[in-house]
Formats: sequence, C-alpha cells, structure tokens
Amino acid sequence: MVAQADRLQAPTLVMTFDPPPQAILVPADVCIPLTPIPRRADLLSELGVDMVVAYPTDGQLLSLSARDFFQQIIVNTFHASGMVEGPNFRFGRDRSGGVDLLDELCRHQAISFSVVEAAADATGMISSTRIRGLLADGDIAAANAMLTQSYQLSGIVSPGAQRGRELGFPTANLTDIAAFIPAHGVYAGCVTIAGRRFQAAINIGPNPTFDEAQAKVEVHILGWSGTLYGQSLCCTLTKRIREVRRFASVGDLRAQIEKDVAEVANGH
Repeated sequence: MVAQADRLQAPTLVMTFDPPPQAILVPADVCIPLTPIPRRADLLSELGVDMVVAYPTDGQLLSLSARDFFQQIIVNTFHASGMVEGPNFRFGRDRSGGVDLLDELCRHQAISFSVVEAAADATGMISSTRIRGLLADGDIAAANAMLTQSYQLSGIVSPGAQRGRELGFPTANLTDIAAFIPAHGVYAGCVTIAGRRFQAAINIGPNPTFDEAQAKVEVHILGWSGTLYGQSLCCTLTKRIREVRRFASVGDLRAQIEKDVAEVANGH
C-alpha cells in the first residue's frame, strides 16, 4: 500500500471497524482483539501508514449493500485513489461483496486496486486465529514468530494483594487489559518505563498457593523500585517459563520465584 501510495502521490490510510462488525451481528462470538486499536495504529505507523481510521460501526453501516458501501464509504467519504486488500476480503451486507466485485467497482471509478496474498509459513496462512490459538496454549515464542513485533499486554497498574512484596518480589498488578490474555503461566519479558527498558517476570493466572482463584496479570520488574499506581504499563512477552501451580509452602513458592527471576535475568 505504501508503494502504491508513493506512485499515486497520495497518503496511506488503513480503515478498521469499531466495534468489530461481529460485536453487533453475533455478540456471543466476538473475539478479544490481539491488538487494541491504539496499539494497531502505532504498529501501522511504524510500517509507514499515515492514518488509521476506526470507523464507527452500527446497524446502518452494516445494512449497506456492497455497492452502496463502496460508493458511500470508499468513494464519497475517503475519495480513494487506490485500494489494497487480501484475497479473502468481504464487504457489504451479508458479506456479499468480494475482491472480484471490488476490482470491478474500482475499475469503474478509475481507482487503482491490488490484491496481496497473505503471509504464510509451512503450515499455511498466518492469521489472527492461528496466533490466538498459540497464545491460548501459552506458546508465546511461536506466536511472536508470526507477529511483526513481540506480543504485548497493556494495562493500568492497580493495587493488588501485596503478595509479591511480602515474598520479596513486588509486582505491578495490571487491570483494564483490552487485548487477548495468553494462557496462565510465568513469562519472561520486558517493560519500558520513562524511556528505560527493564527485564520483567510476568505471572498470568491465579495464586493457588494462597488459595486465590482469581486470575491476575502481575509484573515483577527487575532493577526497578518506585510507585506506578494509576499509570499505564506495557509489557512485552518473549517466553513462557513454566505453568502456574500450587506449592507446598510459601518458602517453596519463594524459592521457585527466585529461579524464575534468575532465568529472566539470564535472558532465557
């Protein structure tokens, strides 16, 4: 798209839907996003995209026929001079339009149109469905191999039970996370605070040793001391170290956390 925009001397724009159409059409089947819209915009900006439009989605928009959607949104609203889509793109009421119709409509409006094949590996097309499945299994390394950047979770640092502090490993308790949360486990990763990068051990899940069943996302930041309450914190996940499990004693849990932190510090 960037190359095509250079040829046409036009800005680049990516259109996404907010909320996703599925949230209106089949709310029970809505998937939690891998990348919330602000994160998506950051990633696309780094790839050379000038603008990201999170188009407000409602029943009226979804009721437009494919031809009406093209005329009202692509032509009248965005005044597109070029379009780039994947081969499985569908648009319009009941997903009635595909790339063949889009090609015809673009030619009629003298809009440059390209279909770009999706990235693939030996298993097949790289898709959000595959990545979400890997994250659900805790295979963060395989998921990261399919992403342009390692997977991130962002949230607001909120007061927790202070268990980590009592154990000698204070944690930032993340809430209001808008992205898909991977399988329970202890992960190695990193965070950036005030422009400085710190290694981090991230615990996703409950704390069965203390009979706590509520799943949480807790981040122990190596080499950091300070208060982060109320601040937004973004952590990058690079490797799953182990599963969450119950320990026979608090001492056993503390010893395991020491091993986890050492493994993170050693970069494994």
